Amino acid sequence: MLKLFFSLVLVVLMAGGAAAAPQTILALGDSLTAGLGLGPTETFPARLEAALKAKGHDVKVINAGVSGDTAADGAARLDWALSEPVNAVIVELGANDALRGLPVAQAEAALDGLLTALERKKLPTLLAGMRVPPNMGADYQQQFDGMYQRLAARRPTVLLYPFFLDGVAADPKLNQADGMHPNPAGVDAIVARMLPSVEQLLGKAGGN
Repeated sequence: MLKLFFSLVLVVLMAGGAAAAPQTILALGDSLTAGLGLGPTETFPARLEAALKAKGHDVKVINAGVSGDTAADGAARLDWALSEPVNAVIVELGANDALRGLPVAQAEAALDGLLTALERKKLPTLLAGMRVPPNMGADYQQQFDGMYQRLAARRPTVLLYPFFLDGVAADPKLNQADGMHPNPAGVDAIVARMLPSVEQLLGKAGGN
């Protein structure tokens, strides 16, 4: 009887540990996700995780950002980025395509393939959009800026956050000296604006 009792206790403890496992979000992106010029605790994934925990979510946010990545680069390393189980994904890619003036069709095809792969894996996804600098020309700007809406419209299950740098872009107080990458205050501003969308993403993933 004593042996049976301890066996039951062990089962209960194991079940409780499994239930307590945090929800895991993969943040797949470029230098804006990686945190170029920032300390490890100042990056977007780190600050997002802290903000979610402050709101009572048991969550882990994985930083899968690589500086310099284009949409195609990010899509190509998806399997590597998913080497450990995750519950949801944030995709922040396209800024380097815009800065280099790469064909919009190329970026759109890469993101479309990436979203298709995530859809097949049944991973809820939040797509964070980007905007083109004004010096790239009106035609290119219109094509590129509309890309994220087109991608999300083709997949109603994909959540869209229209502009990752909303409220931060072009504000010297919220950016580093290069004018392109947010400083710690800028990261906090991004997280604060994006938090409701991420909580919606967690809801789709079954998070609390």
